Amino acid sequence: MKVEQIYTGCLAEAAYYIESNGECAIIDPLRETLPYIKRAEKDNARIKYIFETHFHADFVSGHLELSQKTGATIVYGPNAECVFDCYSAKDGEEFKIGAVTLRVLHTPGHTPESSTYLLLDETGKEYCIFTGDTLFIGDVGRPDLAIKSNVTKEDLAGMLFDSLRNKIMTLPDEVIVYPAHGAGSACGKSMSKETFDTLGHQKKVNYALQDITKEEFIKKVTEGLLPPPQYFSKNAMMNKQGAGKLDEVYAHGLRKLSPVEFEAAAEETHALILDTRDPQVFAKAFIPNSINIGLNGQFAVWVGTLITDLNQPILLVCNEGMEEECVMRLARVGYDNTLGCLTGGIEAWKSAGKETDSITSIPADEFASKYAEGMNVMDVRRPGEYETEHVVNAENKPLDFINEWTNGEDRSKTYYIHCAGGYRSMVAASILKARGFENIVEVAGGYGAIAKTCVPKTNLIHAK
Repeated sequence: MKVEQIYTGCLAEAAYYIESNGECAIIDPLRETLPYIKRAEKDNARIKYIFETHFHADFVSGHLELSQKTGATIVYGPNAECVFDCYSAKDGEEFKIGAVTLRVLHTPGHTPESSTYLLLDETGKEYCIFTGDTLFIGDVGRPDLAIKSNVTKEDLAGMLFDSLRNKIMTLPDEVIVYPAHGAGSACGKSMSKETFDTLGHQKKVNYALQDITKEEFIKKVTEGLLPPPQYFSKNAMMNKQGAGKLDEVYAHGLRKLSPVEFEAAAEETHALILDTRDPQVFAKAFIPNSINIGLNGQFAVWVGTLITDLNQPILLVCNEGMEEECVMRLARVGYDNTLGCLTGGIEAWKSAGKETDSITSIPADEFASKYAEGMNVMDVRRPGEYETEHVVNAENKPLDFINEWTNGEDRSKTYYIHCAGGYRSMVAASILKARGFENIVEVAGGYGAIAKTCVPKTNLIHAK
């Protein structure tokens, strides 16, 4: 028996590969199918099943295309309704994979169809559980992503309480917990950076598994939830309907465009120019009106949070050799309308005599030397980060909601923008610059660097 976690850091997502006696199963696959097919070929194994723990909202699954390429059966838990051919399993139903068995445990709460899969080894012993978004390491799935008119987040939280206590906490302490996500995912509030643990240890340290009443549990899991990113509901719908073929996305997304062709495509299609280079490199020279979301951060998550139309035409500026990675990461969250990449990057653009723009970026010590109470400091971190500690008189303008607050700002003012480390602040600065804010200064290194200076700081936690 082989059990492997296939973890994708930029999405904080875990898929799983199970193999026994030449048969294998994939749990919660990402959109690109080739890695799973190659992994099975390495073991000379046949992919027999594709198990989905629920309809994912934070990425587009590869279940349909993987099934079409391998003939594997797609399996969901109870209550799953798809427009494509899949098997909706009953609670307690078992599936054989070689000499091991996977048992369905219906665990509604994160979503109505959410299910946990219990793996029994060759001797029938409970070995591990694949919990999807039902149970994370240090947290549980948020209960507000599958709300219907007659079901509230409190209703789903109550279901989650029952699922955890009746289906999961009754299992032996030595059972390994394999969740679908780790720290950085918006599917929970406070996930651990660890990506697996024993159930026994989680019973000791996970707040949601403590001896509390259902009412206390509901309050804990529903309070402090930020609104989910706008792409979540759209990705969930794509997963219910089935996404298009990734090869077709590559066909147009990886077209190599000269500066002249790139510029013409931008004008003809009103495409968004997405520059995926590192923030400080972007700041020095970029195509006017392009926005920066660096590939080396949570690229797909921020694209999905900030670009509201999945069908938005996108033209890419990438580091050489990273074009396919960019197109793939966009497709993972449903952005399939990439039109091509700038051949030769920004250097080719400049060599062709095309105009470039820039953003002023200053180190934290220079910011400290300029700091005065009247200056406009914009902190684009999330509220919890801001409340922990922030620059005195800084305004909290979370990047997550920039599409909502931009129009309320004065374009004539000079804004000093920072986040925690410099990634989000450059995203925000590029968006504001594209929307007509000319006097933007980004503070390199973010609050991590500012905290080491003499700039006056305060917090809201002690004040409460």
